[in-house]
Amino acid sequence: MRTAVHGVDGADALVGGAVADDFDARAGNVQDLWLIAPLVLAVSFIVLLVLLRSLVAPLLLLVVNVVSAVAAIGAGAWLSRVLFGQDALDLQVPLLSFLFLVALGIDYTIFLVHRARSEAAVYGTKQGMVRAVGSTGGVITSAGIVLAGVFAALGMLPLVTLGQLGLIVGLGVIVDTLVVRTVVVPAIFSLVGDRIWWPSRPPQARRDGDNTGADAPSGGESEHGTHTADAALAR
Repeated sequence: MRTAVHGVDGADALVGGAVADDFDARAGNVQDLWLIAPLVLAVSFIVLLVLLRSLVAPLLLLVVNVVSAVAAIGAGAWLSRVLFGQDALDLQVPLLSFLFLVALGIDYTIFLVHRARSEAAVYGTKQGMVRAVGSTGGVITSAGIVLAGVFAALGMLPLVTLGQLGLIVGLGVIVDTLVVRTVVVPAIFSLVGDRIWWPSRPPQARRDGDNTGADAPSGGESEHGTHTADAALAR
């Protein structure tokens, strides 16, 4: 309709009304999503880059986080339609849900992977991740269940936006806590191995190299030890 009225010479007409408002609101929310989502991911990548001193690990973790968030939004939209008869999500729900899910996912990722890097310096990447899951699993799981319950309570409110937001974020936090941080991320670290820390050296390789250099005696010390032993035997 706007195209038609703008094509009339001299009309200088504007199209308003409920349909036009909904159209503009949808376009504005889509534009905000494509602007804010990359900024959030960029900040998250920088934080993980500084924390882990790696390029591979932050990229893989962000991909997993984004896939988990998008899957939660899709599942929440389906459940809203099936359980509550809501044909579509509110215009602001996808953006708000994405922000909450990415922020919470990165938070749990930092807890897990930072501990895994510390453990990898002693036990290697695969075993270090196993120990990290065992050390942080209780805290992450407890926090995720409590947070999911809080957001699920929003689903009981009569407001459509808050109800859909609570359903999506609650579902996403549960999946992220019980599946992504417990199964998917450890599996990725196990498959990739020490290459996950590229371009920095693997923590285990650096430890082995340091120990080798520290334990290996110099040539002068070995020769001196040999002469001392021979003199003792001669006496």
